[in-house]
Amino acid sequence: MTVTAVNGLLKAEHQWRNQSQGDHSMRLLVLNLMPTKVTTERQFLSNFAALSTNVEVTFMYPKTHVFKGLPRATVADHYVSLDQVEDQYFDGLIITGAPVETLAFEDVDYWQEFGTIVDWAQTHVTQTLFECWAAQAGLYYQFNIQKRTVGEKIFGIYTADDVDLQSPLVSGLSAGGLLKMPQSRHTQLILPTVLPQDLHVVATNDEIGPLVLAAPQAKAVYVTGHPEYDTETLATEYFRDRRKRLPIQLPKHYFTTTDLQQINDSWHQTSHQLYANWLQTLTLTKVGY
Repeated sequence: MTVTAVNGLLKAEHQWRNQSQGDHSMRLLVLNLMPTKVTTERQFLSNFAALSTNVEVTFMYPKTHVFKGLPRATVADHYVSLDQVEDQYFDGLIITGAPVETLAFEDVDYWQEFGTIVDWAQTHVTQTLFECWAAQAGLYYQFNIQKRTVGEKIFGIYTADDVDLQSPLVSGLSAGGLLKMPQSRHTQLILPTVLPQDLHVVATNDEIGPLVLAAPQAKAVYVTGHPEYDTETLATEYFRDRRKRLPIQLPKHYFTTTDLQQINDSWHQTSHQLYANWLQTLTLTKVGY
């Protein structure tokens, strides 16, 4: 269906063409914490364009962040901050990953603002979807779930070994091996033996732990990977780290040839289904506005 970018760098650079659509679009707010903002915008817009739901996407940035790449003025001109939308209501909020996972949460320069946005979403958004670092951050902020650094980067495509067949988030993905997800992180969750009452694991991988968690009362879904990633994103990260002589292993279950020229794009159907399922849950629990 059609995806309307309300703002963003792609729209400003005329790299995304909005098409006319009906009045019944779902309103999504994306807090884009990734340094590769244009790439991340395109990934989300392209994923939603593959679905059967009309979507209107507004991109947001953390006002308290000290930018090291794009000039702050450029981001501020083409993104919104919380104070500009705090009186509005949205069907969904997506908070992306961020390259700050090795920092303590409280050491992230926009940590206080992150909490303010999460709290605001409780009354202005039907549900929040936290991805990668944001999933760990959301679980820490809302449930005091800790994280730890892993010895070897979790890097590659990982398949769910166990799924909660009752969860609508995995509708169409419950058969063995269907739910696959890109992962790229140096930390993992430390889940307590007994989870908080509202929190449950929807999908997990035996090697790296939870892939999807949900907390209905907190109006939140936590995805520990990057379902939005393009086919070549992990390859780009791998060769980038090689050039920088950083320690990096080949992404698992990703390249199909020894010359690293062929990629097994095994997760895009999963991603589309996962996002479609998430949008469907929003329609069932939509906030009034």
